[in-house]
This record gives sequence, structure tokens and C-alpha cells, in this order.
Amino acid sequence: MTTKRFSFLLLSGALLLSGCSKQVQLTSDNFTITPQVLEEGGGKVPVVINGRLPEKFMNRKSTVAITPVLRYQGDEVRGETMLFQGEKVRGNAQEISYRLGGNYTQREVFDFVPAMMQSGLYMKVVQQKGSKTTVLPDIYVAPGVLATSTLATRTVATAKPALSTDNYQYAIAQQQEAQILYLLAKADVRQSEVQGVSVQDFLQVLKRIKAENTGFAIDGITISAYASPDGKLDFNRQLAERRSGTSEAFVRSQLDSLGLQTSITTNYTAEDWDGFQRLVAASNIQDKDVILRVLSMYDDPEERERQVRNISAAYGELADTVLPALRRARMIINYNIIGRSDEEILEQFNNDPTQLSAEELIYGATLTDDANLQRRIYQAAATQNPTDYRPLNNLGALAYQQGDYATAANYLTRARALKGDAAEVNLNSALAALGTGDTDEAENFLSHATAARGYGEALGNLQIAQGKYRQAVQSFNNTKSNSAALAQLLAGDYLNAANTLAATSKPDATTKYLQAIVAARTGQQANALTALREAVAADPTLKARAATDLEFVTLFNDDTFQSLIK
Repeated sequence: MTTKRFSFLLLSGALLLSGCSKQVQLTSDNFTITPQVLEEGGGKVPVVINGRLPEKFMNRKSTVAITPVLRYQGDEVRGETMLFQGEKVRGNAQEISYRLGGNYTQREVFDFVPAMMQSGLYMKVVQQKGSKTTVLPDIYVAPGVLATSTLATRTVATAKPALSTDNYQYAIAQQQEAQILYLLAKADVRQSEVQGVSVQDFLQVLKRIKAENTGFAIDGITISAYASPDGKLDFNRQLAERRSGTSEAFVRSQLDSLGLQTSITTNYTAEDWDGFQRLVAASNIQDKDVILRVLSMYDDPEERERQVRNISAAYGELADTVLPALRRARMIINYNIIGRSDEEILEQFNNDPTQLSAEELIYGATLTDDANLQRRIYQAAATQNPTDYRPLNNLGALAYQQGDYATAANYLTRARALKGDAAEVNLNSALAALGTGDTDEAENFLSHATAARGYGEALGNLQIAQGKYRQAVQSFNNTKSNSAALAQLLAGDYLNAANTLAATSKPDATTKYLQAIVAARTGQQANALTALREAVAADPTLKARAATDLEFVTLFNDDTFQSLIK
């Protein structure tokens, strides 16, 4: 904000220090205030005062005490008193030459209170000469306080909390495998194999799929047939193909008997060297290392077989324990366990929520935009699953979005008791703390939330509250929200602030108020009035703020502005 903009606020009256010099006046021109309009940031109001005590001002035998005072609505807060002494005074204060004058610099930080939005900075001057003390009229040096950053308490309310997610799956892929073993050089399916445990379990799954209301849905059957790697390659290829055919015929007959229809994919492997190597490696055969070395040395299947047969001591054991297990067909049912549909979940909740799992309930809450229904669903989930932190976290998120920070904090405290390291719980706890202005607690929670979705947005809101505006802009990245725009505005990036506000998905009263500020700062008075009118229409409580907001100081005497804030 320029000196010209606020120059009309500064008093130009002069103060005559009769005890120091009858000819030298001390006025507001002797004090340079930075910033020229005081501004709140991170709950503090910093100011740098550069004072100039002019030539022939300081009486050689007197002392002067100058104290900055921030005065607001019937109250005031004082800064540090700076002491100065003339050349003939013995003391420890800064000495000021009568002939040359002198300069001083003072840095002061006041704790902000909202009433300071209507305030002024004054310099209180007290002269002491001998036993005589003279308190002189205060010098008005700066208006204040510009408190735009306090809008963060409004913008943080629109930050997105992090919801705990469900693990609900409508269709869960499953498999059921069975194996049919064949005799040497044979391809017929023996009854003893059909009666085996794996085949019977396979058939039982087919029956369950066929039965109504089981929630099973078949998704095809895969059959892989094999021959063991002994004998001629051509013969084994034909044998594996025949085994594929007989196992497929068996499966089709079972499907037909149940009245099931599904696709069957078949393939065969002439010589199962991979299976052979796997079984040998897992066996206790004495020469297994030698056998495995032979397999790695030769690629030709017939040469491999000759070399393995040459290990005569081990071949007999291979023929008894390994090779029979490779004469087989693997049959795999691919099927899905089907859960409740979206409609069925909501219907079941209305009828009897106790029949729904935690995953179904947490998922069910995502099927509606009705916050009251979402709350009821999460409450049911929390009641039915008392050790699950997720419903409590989501209840906290709902309360936060409705501005009920106390209720949000209560739910989130309970959620942390169940899972204190949950990133989304800590992020939401940080947002709730920011909503009440507790930046220290928010920072602590946020340090445990780096993995949470929306961490950058939450961090940006914290950095605004801490007065770290440029860092906040980086944390928000491309987020289009009131908070992101506020960070850009406070960092002086008015063009991007305007673009961000225009791109917010759900503009509200705060959005319009921020647009009014951007317009006012960029000299677009008509646009500022238009946006301010829309802001006040959406939220009449903003009238009181606008009436004292120094962002609109150039509009204070405008009739349209005055009619808006009445």
C-alpha cells in the first residue's frame, strides 16, 4: 500500500517542545514507519520505527523518553521506551547532539487482537529537565491494523479433510484348483482321481456357484495338461494333448450336469521340465545338485533326458517320486465373490445396519451427499466396530466441514486413541486446531500427517496462520481454494490470486470478499464494490468487518460503500 493511499490518515500537526527548543518542532515527519500501514501476520503486528531528532531539538541538560503506543477502541498497548539525553546529562541513554541532532531505530512487535483493526500508532513523548516532567501531546504516526490474514479463520473452513477409506470390493476374484494325476503313458481320467479331495473340492465350488444367492459368479475355467519329461518328445506331446482333451471332457460333463455355462481355456506342455526342476529342488534326492546342474547345462529336452538317465543311482528315485507327479492336468475355476450392490447396501442400512460389515458401511457413506445420512452411517459403523478408528475419523471430518471444531476434536481424539499414527487422523486434527486458532497444536499434528491426502493444503493453511505467505503459496501448489488465493494475495501476487478465486469450484461469501480486496489493491474500485456487494449479500456479518477494514480505506467516503455496510 502506497504512502499516497494513506497519507490523508496521517496527522500533520506539529509539537513544540518548549523545554528543548522554542524553534524546533517534532512532528510525524520525524518518524518513518515500516510498514506504513501496520499489518497483522501470524498473530503479531511488527513495526520498524526510524526516528530523526532534528538539530537544536535536544536541550543539553534534559532527557526525553519516546514510547510507541498502539491505541485501539478504548485500550492501548505500549512498546519499549527509548531514552535520549542531552550532552550535559550524565547517564546511560543515547546522547543526542544539540547542534547535529540524531537518529534511532526501534523494532517493535505487538500481539494482535481483533479490536486493533480500528487503531492508530502514536509516539508518546515525555521530557525531563531537572525535577520538572512534561508530558507532551501524542504524535500520530501510522494507521492500523490491516488484518487480512485473519481471514484464514474463514478460509480454513473450506479445506478438505482426509477421509479414511474403505476396502469394500463388489467383486473379489477367487480361484479353486484341482489336479488329476495320470498313469504312465495313459490319458484316461480314473475314478480314483475323481474321488480325490482336490477334485471333490473343485466340484463343490461349481455347485456353490450354481446355487442361488451364494454371491458367486464364475469367470471361466483354465485347464493345463502335462506329460513328464521321460520318453520321446513327439509321443509326450501327443500324450499331453490327449490328457488336455480328457480333462476338458470331464469338466464339461460336470458343467452340463449342473446346467452351468462358462468358457474353458485349455493348453498343454509336452514335457514339464519346469515342474521337474521345481520338484527336484524341493526333494531330498541324494544327487539333486548334480541333476539340477545337468538341467542348467543342456537346453535340448532329449539330451537332458539322456544325461539325467545316466545318473543311474538317482534315476530310480526320480521315477518313483518325481515323474509320477508330473503326469497331470491342472484345472482352475476362476470366479468372483459378489457383494451387495450400491442400492442393496443403502437398502440394508435402512432395514438393519447390523447386517453390514465395516467395509460396507464406510463405503456406503460415499454413496450419498447427504451429510446427515453420512453421519448416521459412520455412527453405526463406529458402534458396530468399536476398535476401528476410521468411522470416528470420518465423523470428525464431517463435524469439521460443518464448522463444529469442538465435536470434530472429540471424535478425532477418540480416533487417535485407536490409531495414533494414522496420517489422515492427524491431518484432520491439525485442521480442527487451526479452526480454533491453535497453531502450535496444528503444527504438532501435521508433523505426523505427511502421508495424508491433502497434506499440502493443510500445510498451506498452517503457514498462513504463521505468517509464512510465500511458503504457503508453494504448499498449495495448484490448489484452487479461498486459502490458496489468500496466500497469494498476502504474498502480493494479485494476478494469480484473482485467477485462483475465479477457478474455485464452490465460491462463497469469503471468495467474494477476497475478490473485493484484490480489486481494491489493484485500483479497480468499481469491481471491488461489486464483489463486496455479493459478499455481504451472501453473508451479512461481513458488513461489520468491511466497515473497519483498511483494505477498503479508499472507499470509506464512497456513498455506495456506506450504503453497503449499513
